[in-house]
Amino acid sequence: MSATGGLTAPPTDEPDDAPTTETTAPDPGRSYTALLRRRRLIVAGLFVLAVVAFVATMLVGAGTMSIGEFWNALVAPSIVPRVDSQIVWNIRMPFAVTAVVAGASLALAGVQMQTVLGNPLAEPYTLGVSAAAGFGAALALVGGSIVPAAAFIGTAGSAWIFAMVACGVILLFGTLRGAGTESLILLGIAMVFLFSALLALLQYLASEVELQQLVFWTFGNLNRTTWPQIAVMAAVPVVLIPVLRRAAWTLTAFRLGDDRAKALGVPVTRVRVLVLLGVSLLAATTVAFTGTIGFVGLVGPHAARILVGDDQRHLMPASMLCGAALLCLATVVSTAVSPGVIVPVGIITSLVGVPVFLVIVMSTRRRMWS
Repeated sequence: MSATGGLTAPPTDEPDDAPTTETTAPDPGRSYTALLRRRRLIVAGLFVLAVVAFVATMLVGAGTMSIGEFWNALVAPSIVPRVDSQIVWNIRMPFAVTAVVAGASLALAGVQMQTVLGNPLAEPYTLGVSAAAGFGAALALVGGSIVPAAAFIGTAGSAWIFAMVACGVILLFGTLRGAGTESLILLGIAMVFLFSALLALLQYLASEVELQQLVFWTFGNLNRTTWPQIAVMAAVPVVLIPVLRRAAWTLTAFRLGDDRAKALGVPVTRVRVLVLLGVSLLAATTVAFTGTIGFVGLVGPHAARILVGDDQRHLMPASMLCGAALLCLATVVSTAVSPGVIVPVGIITSLVGVPVFLVIVMSTRRRMWS
């Protein structure tokens, strides 16, 4: 009690001028900046992974040499035995560069097919591009007497033409008939069965030597490309990537669905046809020189999407880096499985891709049932 008879205020440890505590809302701009920074760091990390995988592919390639001998042959080929410099620059280097270019190209084709078709299972293999290329290569190897033009233009040329034919049929059907994305996917699957049946027919008619060559091509292989062929393979993504980069916002809008994308002013049908044409050209060129390499265009984009989301500014480079790293690591495994023998890389990618494919299918079914 105080002298005035009133109650005294309870003592407090805080000073009279202590600031009051207020709950502040998070700053959206700061959160967005942090998200962009994190995604850029992830892309940078994938770049480092791709470089490490590329170096590993160079180190375990054909021939036997130590790391020091490899380094000397790489930076100073004039001071090492000629055989070492030839192994590094004429065998290992084209092999590793092909793995990077082919992996990045297939992954880029896969991620854009999945984007514009709105289907997580879309890729060059499931849309019939690879199967058509396989038939074209078989026609050049086996059916030269039946179709002389196929033998004249060569295996890669015939494979490229038939891959583009399959793409053209799908795009023509989608443009003239106004087919939806589901119909385009089903037509692509029909192309797979059609060209697979034609390929089986040529295998049945082939001689023993022709059959061996054909089977080896269809397994997928990276050690038969030359520097001019690598230059052709790399020219297509070099031209296509800036175009897709400028359309990053438009492609990201596709993830909202056709109706919402149209509401945002996106010409959905025209963009879909142009993108499918460009990435089919990309996939056809790659498969024509490397053979059938499945699942890189499926696994790479899904791994990138898990890491960086659907924003095309980060999804495109992340997908390409994932595809390049995946194919490089697959080549390392294909070389290490049996010393002195390079297992076709298409076998390795399929062994890795099938479990991932099954996981994607099951997760898609669960979303449909929920």
